[in-house]
Amino acid sequence: MFATEEPVIAIQADDDAKAARRRSMANAARQTVLRRVAPALRHDMVVGLQAVAMMAEMLNARIERGSVNPTDLQSSVSKLNRLARDAVAGCLKVTSWIDAGDEESVALQQGVTECVTLLAASFNFRGFALLNEVEPTGFEVCRNAVRSLLAASLVMLADSAPAACEIVVTGEVRGSDAVLRLTMRPRQQQPDASMPPATDATPRPLLDWDELQALADAEDATLERAADGLALTLPRALITSPLQMAPV
Repeated sequence: MFATEEPVIAIQADDDAKAARRRSMANAARQTVLRRVAPALRHDMVVGLQAVAMMAEMLNARIERGSVNPTDLQSSVSKLNRLARDAVAGCLKVTSWIDAGDEESVALQQGVTECVTLLAASFNFRGFALLNEVEPTGFEVCRNAVRSLLAASLVMLADSAPAACEIVVTGEVRGSDAVLRLTMRPRQQQPDASMPPATDATPRPLLDWDELQALADAEDATLERAADGLALTLPRALITSPLQMAPV
């Protein structure tokens, strides 16, 4: 009796160890993605705060000179409040990349737009152009999944590209899944552009393909290599939280 149970226990322990390793690899991929998008997130956060600081300094200078009347002061304070609200909204948007809800869904095109918009400037600095050609649909995916996996895929393609190029994102809905295709092609304005040197003070952390596959598995997604890019398959978002199913 005990002899037959021992192999079963050993197999279960081995499966548990493999599952734990896959979770660890997925977490490692998430951390690497966050490190790679951190400069872009920091830029988006600082822009709003700088606008508030500049407006406050200008208003303070006018007050010290005594060159502001009550009407202008009220108008300037209103502008400052508006800029502060925008800055707070920008900071909250940035924090959603760090701590996104697992059940938060987003329309496919909007999710792609959020990711491409965040990375476009930093990619352009390296010589790459990101093009979002995903059409609007009513199909919704998990926001956390599309952000992490699409950002990781774009970063991996850019890191592995022999020359700067365009990376085009297209999408289609197939039943209960959405398929995003990331295709590399020469830039039309500067074909076969050479890769510009890295200007970072520290080397960029590289994404590991096996860790990225583990992350895709954790999100119930599929990531496949193609001759000219990658294909990312995302399942339809299933909302189970009562608060999201019936918002107040």
